[in-house]
Amino acid sequence: MPDQSQSSPPPKPLGRALRLGTTPPLPPASRIALLAGRTASRLSRALGKGRGAQVGGKVAYRLRPQTLGDLAAGRTSVLVSATNGKSTTGALLAAAVQTLGRTAFNATGANMEEGIVVALDSDRSAPYAVLETDEAYLGVVVAATRPTVLVLMNLSRDFLERGVRAKRLAQHWKETVAGIDWPCTIVANADDALVAWAVRDAPNVAWVAGEDAFLRDTMLCRDCLLRLTRKGDDWRCERCGFHRPAPAWYLDRDDGNTAVSTSGRYPLPSALPGHAARVNALFALAAATQMGVAPEVAIAEIAKVENVDGRYAPHAFGDHLIQVFLAKNPASWSESLATLSHTAQGDSPPAIVLAMSGRGEGGGQDTAMLWDAPFEELVGLKVTTAGSRGDELALRLMAAGVDVRRAGDDVVQVIEQQQSGSVQLVANWPAFNAVLDRIGRGA
Repeated sequence: MPDQSQSSPPPKPLGRALRLGTTPPLPPASRIALLAGRTASRLSRALGKGRGAQVGGKVAYRLRPQTLGDLAAGRTSVLVSATNGKSTTGALLAAAVQTLGRTAFNATGANMEEGIVVALDSDRSAPYAVLETDEAYLGVVVAATRPTVLVLMNLSRDFLERGVRAKRLAQHWKETVAGIDWPCTIVANADDALVAWAVRDAPNVAWVAGEDAFLRDTMLCRDCLLRLTRKGDDWRCERCGFHRPAPAWYLDRDDGNTAVSTSGRYPLPSALPGHAARVNALFALAAATQMGVAPEVAIAEIAKVENVDGRYAPHAFGDHLIQVFLAKNPASWSESLATLSHTAQGDSPPAIVLAMSGRGEGGGQDTAMLWDAPFEELVGLKVTTAGSRGDELALRLMAAGVDVRRAGDDVVQVIEQQQSGSVQLVANWPAFNAVLDRIGRGA
């Protein structure tokens, strides 16, 4: 990592929001659309079809797309987008921004237009909004909400059934950033060459050394299509000179628990396990300071977050204490496997269950991406696989040389079959939600 003298200074914060209650009244058409949406949400919950976080917003947005912009008007908003880590970073950032005033936040992870409509409608008078935003929907949400801060963390391959590719998303982000014609600071990952390419022409960027967990998607210069030269943390295109920007924020290499910026060094404690969570905390800290939160205040609030929509915090369930991680693509599998291999050491290692299920556009039909994830890191550990796609998961583990046992499709039943005590579960999106719907999501 560069030392402090080599770092570029972050842009100055753009200021605080309007006072409470200054959000303008909604047009009658938006009020009618939202009323219809709330009715749909209540009906969905009553029929046991889900939490209602999506359907109500979908109804309102379909009836009147302008509702999203109407709800965002008058607020100071920050958007967080990435292939991986946006939910965690959003939760950490929301905790920090709430010190400035009431903050609307899509805590359920519903991060497309409809989920954001529900989040903003849930607290009309909140002058702040922290909005986790799906990377493929960034353009429409940015245009509607006109954020003060935009956090862009990483881009990598995701499950194929979505029909979205990382390079296509980078172009989408580039076009979105080019269309911003209002004061906006972009907090961007200097280590991800796709992100850096997408935002390099933006006038106001706070660069973060946010690491790149999956280099296979960032090997080439997007302009020259030549392989980037990498030396340590730096990368460069030898033809056009495109290179890694100097970060204004980075983690101290020696301990990994200290955030460093041009304004000072800050211990960055986290209640969340794993190095990836520490990187997420760094992004949240950098963005919070751009929103006007003092670093020490932001850090204190970030350290209190123990649960992100059911993941990380242990769940007491019968004779087991279950810790849940989400893995939906090679990069997130890589981060989860690294956390497992670290925490599984010791005298009383937890039982490890890996689960994969398939369900339409929710992910899980594409199992080819399993072969891009480093399951070899689990060699020496005993692993149980579960879920409707557990066979493919077990095959990948067998090929990696892992001691694996294939169990049933019902993930909760498989967990109950484990020896009493701690269980660490890594699950893809359908399996993740199916489990948490039954064991609860915690605070």
